[in-house]
Amino acid sequence: MTKSSGLGDNLYIAGVNLSGDINSVKIASPSATQDVTGIDKSAYERIGLLRDGSIEYKAFFNPTGAHPQLSLLPTSDQILTYCRGTTLGAPAACLVAKQLNYDGTRGDSGEFTFAVTASANGFGLEWASQLTAGLRTDTGATNGTGLDTTASAAFGAQAYLQVTAFTGTDCTVKIQDSADNVTFADVAGLAFTQITAAPASQRIATGATATIRRYVRAVTATTGGFTSITFSVAINKNTVSGVAF
Repeated sequence: MTKSSGLGDNLYIAGVNLSGDINSVKIASPSATQDVTGIDKSAYERIGLLRDGSIEYKAFFNPTGAHPQLSLLPTSDQILTYCRGTTLGAPAACLVAKQLNYDGTRGDSGEFTFAVTASANGFGLEWASQLTAGLRTDTGATNGTGLDTTASAAFGAQAYLQVTAFTGTDCTVKIQDSADNVTFADVAGLAFTQITAAPASQRIATGATATIRRYVRAVTATTGGFTSITFSVAINKNTVSGVAF
C-alpha cells in the first residue's frame, strides 16, 4: 500500500463542511482497561473495558465560517467525520461527541486561532470507509458506486451521514449491499432518516449479527422529489464479533 500524507483532507461537523477553516486535527481512540493481575503472575494482566474517542482540532477565526458554528458551544451531540483524503473507500474517522470548548488564542505575531475538543458520547471513535468521495452531490435519485470490502461479514455495521446542502422536498440516503457488485438490495437498519433540510447529520447501526455482503454502496431515493443534495456517507463494517451498538 502506498504511504500518504494528510494533504487534501476534510472535516465535517454536524452537517457543516469546515475543512477550509481547520488548521490541524488530532484523533484519539483509547480504551479503558482493568488490572486483573493475580498474585501468582509475574507480569500485568488487563482486560478491555469501555471504548472512548476524541477529535481535537484548531480552527482559524472566520466570522462567516467556523466561528458561528463553533461559538454556539452546543450541548447536544455533534457528529464529526474526518476524511483522510476524499476518494471512494478512503478512511474516515467518525465520532458522536460533545463539544467541550472553544478556546481562542491571539499570538503576539497577530495570528488568531481557536482550540476545540470533541469527546465521544455513547460510542467510541470509529474508523470507517467512505462510500462517497468526500462530499457527493446528487440532483436526483442515484445509485452510488459499489465499494469492494473483500468479503461478506456477519457482525453488523455502523454508518455516518453528513448533509451539507439540500434543495427539494425530501431525500432518503441509504446503504445497499451485494454479493457480486451487480444486484444490490437495501440493508436493514442502514437507511438514514429522511432529509428535508440541511445541515443534517446522523449515525445509524444494524444489529451486531447482521450479515453485510461484500460490496456496499450509498444510494439516494425520494418520494416528493429534490433538486440537489450534497452529502457524505461512511460505513464501518465490523469484521469481528462484538457487542450490540
